[in-house]
Amino acid sequence: MLPMYSSLSHLFVLNTSTTRLLRHGCLFLTVTLALAAFLSTAWAQVSPPPDGGYPGANTAEGDAALSSLTTGEDNTALGFKALAANTTGGQNTATGERALRSNTTGVSNTATGLLALTINAAGSNNTATGVQALFSNTADNNTATGASALANNTTGSENTADGLQALYSNTTGADNTATGVEALLSNTEGGGNTAMGRSALRSNTTGDFNTANGFQSLFGNTTGTENTATGFFALANNTTGQLNTATGRSALGVNTTGQGNTATGAFALRNSNGNRNTAIGQATLLFNSGDLNIALGDGAGGNLTSGSNNIDIGNTGVAGESATIRIGKSGTQTKTFVAGINGAAVTGSAVKVNAAGQLGTAPSSERFKDEIKPMDKASEAIEALRPVTFRYKPEIDSEGVPQFGLVAEDVEKVNPDLVVHDDNGKPFTVRYEAVNAMLLNEFLKEHRNVAQQQSTIAELKTTVAQQQKQIAAQQAIAAQQHKQIEALTATVRRVDERVELSVPARQIAANDD
Repeated sequence: MLPMYSSLSHLFVLNTSTTRLLRHGCLFLTVTLALAAFLSTAWAQVSPPPDGGYPGANTAEGDAALSSLTTGEDNTALGFKALAANTTGGQNTATGERALRSNTTGVSNTATGLLALTINAAGSNNTATGVQALFSNTADNNTATGASALANNTTGSENTADGLQALYSNTTGADNTATGVEALLSNTEGGGNTAMGRSALRSNTTGDFNTANGFQSLFGNTTGTENTATGFFALANNTTGQLNTATGRSALGVNTTGQGNTATGAFALRNSNGNRNTAIGQATLLFNSGDLNIALGDGAGGNLTSGSNNIDIGNTGVAGESATIRIGKSGTQTKTFVAGINGAAVTGSAVKVNAAGQLGTAPSSERFKDEIKPMDKASEAIEALRPVTFRYKPEIDSEGVPQFGLVAEDVEKVNPDLVVHDDNGKPFTVRYEAVNAMLLNEFLKEHRNVAQQQSTIAELKTTVAQQQKQIAAQQAIAAQQHKQIEALTATVRRVDERVELSVPARQIAANDD
C-alpha cells in the first residue's frame, strides 16, 4: 500500500524515515508498517477517493476542469470545463459548469455558477456568483452576484453588481455599483453610477455619475449625468436631465430633461420638468414646470404651474405667477417676527402691506394712478379729527410707551376712507399717510391764504405810504398856506392899525373946521 502515498509530501518524509529505520532495526519497520496499514484503512473509507497529485496547489473536480493548466498555481475548479482553458492564471476559483472556462492568464478570479465568467481570458480580481454572472467579462476588478449580473460586461472594470440582471448590458462602463434586480440593467458605457433597488437606473446607457437608491429610481434615465435619486420612483422618468437631486417617493418623478433641480420629500417636484428648482417638503412644487423656483414646506408651491423665480415657504403659491415670494399661509400664521430689523439703521422708502399681505412701497408716479384731480375741500375733514395721547395695551407694548395719534373708530366717523379694516370688517388702523396728505393740502390752502393776505397787506401798506406822502404834501401846503395866512393877517393888522390912527386925525381936522 505504500506506493499510493508516495506522491504525498508528508509521506515522502515517512518513507525516508522508514528506510532509515530499516537500517537500524526491525522494530521501527514494524511500527511503520502498522502506521501505513492504519492510514490505508482511513483513506479506504472515502469512495471513490479524492483526486490528488496536481502540482502548484491546484484543485480540480469535473470533466476537463483545469484541463489546459501549465504553470498556474492555487486554482480551484469544480464543474464541467471549469477553468478549462486556464494555462498560467493563478489563485482562481471556479465553481459551476464552464465557470471561468476561457480564462488563460487571469488571476485572483472567483466564479460561482453556471457560465459564470465564462469568456474571461486575462481579466483579474473578478468575483462572479450566479448563472452567467460576468459571462462576457475580460476586464479586472468586477464583482457580480446574481443570475446574469454583469453578463455582457467586456472591458468595464471596477463594477459591482448584486441582483438578477444587475448591470446586465454593461460593456465598457466602469466604476458602477448596482444592487437590486435589473439595477442599471441597460447601462453600456456609463461610468461612476450607483444604483440600489429593483430597476434602479434600469434604462441608463451612457449616463455617468448617477446615484439611484430605491425601487425604479432614475428608472428611465438614459444619458443624464450626475443625478441623485433616493426613494421609490424618484426621478423615475428622467432621461437626459442632469445635476438633479431627488429624495423621497416619486420626487421629480415626471422630470425628463430638467436640470439642476433639488427635490426632497414625497412627490416633491413630481410633475416638474423645469430647471434649477429647489423643493423641500411633501408634494412641494407638485405641478410646476418653470425654472429657478424655491419651495419649502409640505405642499409649498403646489399651485405653481409655469411660473419661474418664485420662493414659496409654507405657501401653495398662485398658478402662473413669477418672481414672487410668499411666506406662510393667510389665516394660519397670525404673527411675524424677523430678527435684524429693529434697531438697524437704514434709509429708503417705508414698507407697506396691503389687505392680501403683500409687502411693497407705495408708488407716487402718475403711471400708477387714475382719476387724478385736486383734493380741494376733501381735506377739510381733518378739522374734525381728534388727536389723542394713549398707551398700547400690555399684550402689544409691555413697556407702555406714551403714544400720540388717532383712534380708528373716531376717524371712521369723519371719513371711512381714512381707515383700514381687518378681515372681520372692523376698524384696525388709520391711513396716516393719507392724513398727512390732507394736512399738506390744508397747509397749502392756508399758505395761499396767508400769501394772499400778505399781498393785500403789502398793497395796503403801499397805499398808506402813498396817502402818507399825500398827507405830508398836503401838510406842507397847509403849513405854507398857514404862513401865508399869518402874513396876510399881519398885513391886515397893520392896515387896521393905520386906519385906526388915521380916523382920529380926520376927526380933529373936522373939528377945527
